[in-house]
Amino acid sequence: MSAELEERLLRYTAIDSQSDSGSDTTPSTDVQFDMLNLLVEELTAMGAADVTLTGYGTVLAGVPGTVPGPTIALLAHVDTTEQFAASGVKPRVLRNYDGGEIRFPDAPDLVLSPAHNAYLGTKAGDDIITASGTTLLGADDKAGVAIIMTVLRHLLETPDLSHPPLRIAFTPDEEIGRGVHPDLPGDLGADFGYTLDGGEIGRIDYDSFSADAAEITVTGVSVHPGKAKGKLVSAITLASRIMTTLPQGGMTPELTEGHEGFIHATEMSGNAAEMKISLILRDFEMDGLEEKGRIVRAVCDAVQATEPRARITCEIRKQYRNMRYALDSDMTPVTLARDAMAGLGIEARSEPLRGGTDGSRLTELGLPTPNLFTGMQEIHGPLEWISVQDMTAATQVCLAILDAAGSAD
Repeated sequence: MSAELEERLLRYTAIDSQSDSGSDTTPSTDVQFDMLNLLVEELTAMGAADVTLTGYGTVLAGVPGTVPGPTIALLAHVDTTEQFAASGVKPRVLRNYDGGEIRFPDAPDLVLSPAHNAYLGTKAGDDIITASGTTLLGADDKAGVAIIMTVLRHLLETPDLSHPPLRIAFTPDEEIGRGVHPDLPGDLGADFGYTLDGGEIGRIDYDSFSADAAEITVTGVSVHPGKAKGKLVSAITLASRIMTTLPQGGMTPELTEGHEGFIHATEMSGNAAEMKISLILRDFEMDGLEEKGRIVRAVCDAVQATEPRARITCEIRKQYRNMRYALDSDMTPVTLARDAMAGLGIEARSEPLRGGTDGSRLTELGLPTPNLFTGMQEIHGPLEWISVQDMTAATQVCLAILDAAGSAD
């Protein structure tokens, strides 16, 4: 399977499929259709059942079960993040990695080193895939796509394997929080699922952030600067005041870890007449998330009070919720994954997931969907890398889960 996984990842990552939070289309970018349509073609060619590209930009397919059991879904997303250059990706393979520093052909000063990524230091002898240094790789989440496609191909070409019904979905726009359409759980028709969108080998993620987004708009009073005395109200000045008034110590991403939440400004744009500030609010508990929303609103109100001629609005919208809220009451998919890993000699680990996956939203919509490892590391930047052997292990875990689910009493 390693050769197939490698070939698929190299081919998929070379396809531009970056999403765009500024777009109001679904998918948010036309280039995502290059991946979606390709997957429809490949699934149809390999003989998958019920291959569909939905009106909301998700590819669905399945494999009928050979034995009774729960219908299990496997999901991955086709888009790559807009946070870093993702067009013109040139993936490359470092065979039998020697355990030392990795240099990049298109960025000679860029260095990937075990000194800064301890997990890399455990991968000597593995085959490592990176990009060329000027773009991200896109293993997030085309590694998940490659793993699921390999699982599906293996099941279809080995019809005597014992497994329950399998459903798969490849979603767009996960990176901008719009990957799960409300119709997706019903269209999948699964009892539970797994996203293949995780990091180091053995990870099972089911305790994720709860997330909201805040959009602050500051409208000032625009006047010619030569005649501005007593009249001009600069939106830039007020937006800067908001940023400096927001809590800094202990409530920003670079100062938090584990179960600690944060308030993070992701974008500021505009001019003296109007400024917009985009924020993300994250916490593992709803009380903490709601408190962060109150803090942002209170800061906006306080700055507004200093300048009544301006207008400051703050809109907070829901993004996703911690999947643990639902999975705490039924840990079946988590237990099944842990047992599958144990049978393969893989140590299962669950730590706070300082982010979210499509599984967060799916779980909230009634389809329990924890997240499994793929091996991806240093995502969303030029140092992104993945071990082919980790991808192989993830594929074996998926097959072991299906085998165990089909063998259960």
